Amino acid sequence: MSDAVTKTVAPLRRKPNPLNGRHTNGITIDGIIDDHEMENIAKKTDDGGGGEGEWTNKASFMTWTVDDFVYVARHHWIPCLFAAGVMFFTVVEYTFQMTPASSQPFDLGFVATRSLHSILASSPNLNTVLAALNTILVGMQTTYIGWTWAVEGRPRATIAALFMFTCRGILGYSTQLPRPQEFLGSGVDYPVGNVSFFLFYSGHVAGSMIASLDMKRMQRFRLAMVFDIFNVLQSIRLLGTRGHYTIDIAVGVGAGILFDSLAGKYDEMRKRHLNTTRLNLISKDTLVLD
Repeated sequence: MSDAVTKTVAPLRRKPNPLNGRHTNGITIDGIIDDHEMENIAKKTDDGGGGEGEWTNKASFMTWTVDDFVYVARHHWIPCLFAAGVMFFTVVEYTFQMTPASSQPFDLGFVATRSLHSILASSPNLNTVLAALNTILVGMQTTYIGWTWAVEGRPRATIAALFMFTCRGILGYSTQLPRPQEFLGSGVDYPVGNVSFFLFYSGHVAGSMIASLDMKRMQRFRLAMVFDIFNVLQSIRLLGTRGHYTIDIAVGVGAGILFDSLAGKYDEMRKRHLNTTRLNLISKDTLVLD
């Protein structure tokens, strides 16, 4: 095997706990132990007595050293960055001035797209052209998602879209955010006709994510890249027209990923159930023949 195949994930600590050479969190110097071994270690830990001194001696953190912290920082720097992010935004959350009820919501995406908003506000024809292109993109993603089921016989993307839009409808109706005062609408933008729509979350972005994920799964990487680029551009346009808040777009990305995963789990569960049913029927037929 190559090094890329045989390489294992770095353990969370540089060396094992003195307790039988293992940690009670399931991490060892060689990798991860199974659930049965975990239960045995937990029993050995619990059976040693309930004294406070014994508990602290067996606690994993009592064996941590400076070398362990250095090892974690070197080999697990991504979780370390997130830990720093938690601390930073905890300070921000407890010290920033909240937006008063009489003011419009603050949105960092609106601040970043002020120039684009000014251009679109002064050029209604350009806004209409971009809105029409956005509607075409929605048609493209809808056609692709429907095609995967109706023509290719793969229902995962379609199921993901059904899950996603149903959940969007529930959440969008449950919390109806105010439409931004600087909203630039267009009669050709989807939904066509300047009708009302839910702000939270962006169905445009989530739908494009579902289509793109399916394309990557089928190794249609160039088509997926085109959809991803269009998705980024439409997100910028939505912020520039004040058609969605930044949180709508961010959650739209997450929703596309989440519901694609849930649809995959549903599809696997359905196939397992179908296989089990077939095996049961075969077993019954065998008993009848015997």
